[in-house]
Amino acid sequence: MADFRTHITVSTIAGTLFGLGGYQSGMPWESCVIAGGLCSVSGMLPDLDSDSGIPLREAVAFSAAFVPMLMVDRLRRVGLSHEMMLVVTGCIYFFLRFGIAEFFRRYTVHRGMWHSIPAALIAAIFAFLVSSSENVNLRLFKTAAVFIGFMSHILLDELWSVEYRRGRYTFKHSFGSALKWWGPIRIANVMTYALLLILGFVAYHDEGLMERFGYSHAHDLPHTALDWLKQVRDNSQHWIR
Repeated sequence: MADFRTHITVSTIAGTLFGLGGYQSGMPWESCVIAGGLCSVSGMLPDLDSDSGIPLREAVAFSAAFVPMLMVDRLRRVGLSHEMMLVVTGCIYFFLRFGIAEFFRRYTVHRGMWHSIPAALIAAIFAFLVSSSENVNLRLFKTAAVFIGFMSHILLDELWSVEYRRGRYTFKHSFGSALKWWGPIRIANVMTYALLLILGFVAYHDEGLMERFGYSHAHDLPHTALDWLKQVRDNSQHWIR
């Protein structure tokens, strides 16, 4: 399989191209930088279940520092005081830095369901929920960056599972263990899809839930694919003008 350096190099290149593409499309440059960085780091995410511990340590450390910063604007809109935001972001840091890290060490196996397409969707939806912006296109832009970075990793793992020897292609035993929709362990499949459905439900109703806490822009944000496409088209026309 591809090593850590290869994965992070490919995801960083993908993130750079994605950020440049977003900038050319009219996205704010700072959002393009953030999206490019998210794509780069997301190239490590599938290996959170790695026995080596390097991807887990690096990805969790970055997430623990970065996620609370992404959530500051959301917490401010909820109406939390400065001191309370410090408490909440501190709790988020320790939860990610130690709680999530310990979960992956204890309860995951390498090339399990965390190496899968549903896991990529989970990571992307989590990024959508963490990101906060009145412009839903910026949230989707960062969400897509995480998905692309995650997928670059599992695609590389599949490519490295194919070898060309003596004029013919051969497949390693690991072929098909990364780019998959389900794995051999039933409980892992059930838990993965349950988490995906829960996060998807929360993301779909995100602005409605936020409105209950005083965030009053829910009516401006789309909740269906057609609404999203219409808003993307309208915003694109605005940027062109």
